[in-house]
Amino acid sequence: MQLATLPESPDELRSLIRRGELVRPTSGMAPGRVQANLAIMPMDMAFDFLLFCQRNPKPCPLLEVVEAGQTEPQYFAPGADLRTDAALYRVYQHGEMVSEVEDLAEFWRDDLVSFLLGCSFSFESALIRAGIRMRHMERDTNVPMFITNIATTPAGAFSGPMVVSMRPIPQEQVVRAVQVTTRFPAVHGAPVHIGNPAAIGITDITKPDFGEPVAFEEGEVPVFWACGVTPQAVAMSAKPPLMITHAPGHMFITNRKDEDLAVL
Repeated sequence: MQLATLPESPDELRSLIRRGELVRPTSGMAPGRVQANLAIMPMDMAFDFLLFCQRNPKPCPLLEVVEAGQTEPQYFAPGADLRTDAALYRVYQHGEMVSEVEDLAEFWRDDLVSFLLGCSFSFESALIRAGIRMRHMERDTNVPMFITNIATTPAGAFSGPMVVSMRPIPQEQVVRAVQVTTRFPAVHGAPVHIGNPAAIGITDITKPDFGEPVAFEEGEVPVFWACGVTPQAVAMSAKPPLMITHAPGHMFITNRKDEDLAVL
């Protein structure tokens, strides 16, 4: 199903996802609505992760915590079901990805606590309104994401490197891109790095760790935002017994408007 033919209603999109009819990256879907990263773990690990989010608000801006065994994010998406309504899930055990699934029926437990974290897809509509192209959307590909050498601040069992998403931005629009995204701290806010990828440990900009590469046009520079895929890098580094996440780029679409989270 092409992006242009999809409904814009979050409820309708989640219904398609729940039925297995929409398994693809969600960039550009439900324009103007907040999209969220997802991290799910047993209750005995949840406080450490909550503390990790508090200490690392750029890559892990916390939107909502859903109590153990509950599946409905009542504040951001009333009526939704976190077991079925993300576009694709990944299951990690002791740092290894053991499964990629379209629903969590096989893995759900009553002691699981769910965290919704802000996603940079949420401010892409604002960037487009400002006249800044989103080239991964134009190419109908997933945004490129990279594991960096930027360390997160540890909390309990959780530690590891920050992941960033990258968008090529024309040099003359970089300042505007910073201005636009600074208004959205709840979905990663301003970039964490602009320019030389090697300065943050990225050796080859054409080979992302997650997502798909995007070619640069003349006059463009790479701009990097903190990314909610960071918990997956943390899962691989800290090796908790169980962590469930969304698959990179396959977000949970909420009912909230991006402007509801804007500041300034």
